[in-house]
Formats: sequence, structure tokens, C-alpha cells
Amino acid sequence: MAVPQNRVTSSKRNMRRAHDALVAANPAECPNCGELKRPHHVCPSCGHYAAREVVALSTGVDLDEDAA
Repeated sequence: MAVPQNRVTSSKRNMRRAHDALVAANPAECPNCGELKRPHHVCPSCGHYAAREVVALSTGVDLDEDAA
């Protein structure tokens, strides 16, 4: 089994972990609908990216009464 030759001090351990913190999300406003979206991603609410529609979103799912 691997065993460290020397003890890693808490200071060195914490300095190594200094860059492991989570960063907050960076939402941007969609130029088409104004909703917040992730940068460089298709808007989940309207399906637009770079001022053009790339995903056609349906208005809703129409279920039959017999299927439910």
C-alpha cells in the first residue's frame, strides 16, 4: 500500500485546495425573450441562439383522456 513518506501539513493541504472552490453561475439575458440562460447555450425557454431559432419548442403536450 502507498504510504506518504512525510506528513502533509494542514497549511499545505489547504493551499492545494485553494482553487477547488465552486464558482457561481454566470447567467446572461436572452436577447429574444429576456429570460436568463447559460452563456453559449440555447435558451431553454424560447429555443433561440445568436438571434436565430435553432430549436422549435412545442407549446404543450396534448394527452388523450383515454391514455391517462
